[in-house]
Amino acid sequence: MKSAAKPPASFEAALQELETIVQSLESGGTALEASLQAYERGMLLMGYCENTLAQADQKIRLLQQDALRDFQPVPGNES
Repeated sequence: MKSAAKPPASFEAALQELETIVQSLESGGTALEASLQAYERGMLLMGYCENTLAQADQKIRLLQQDALRDFQPVPGNES
């Protein structure tokens, strides 16, 4: 198990590792101490992913100058 303090290399790497941890915990059969370490790592990764997504959202809002609006399909292009 990787150290809980080691930061992930990227959002994608964090998400992949988090998926692996969840699968491992859901499958059962892991010792209690290893499960607790995996849970701790998973919480760190989840926080990292949430923070990364929040930063991306903020950047998009800045780029769009808060001009985000609901999607309106072009008439006649409905499939």
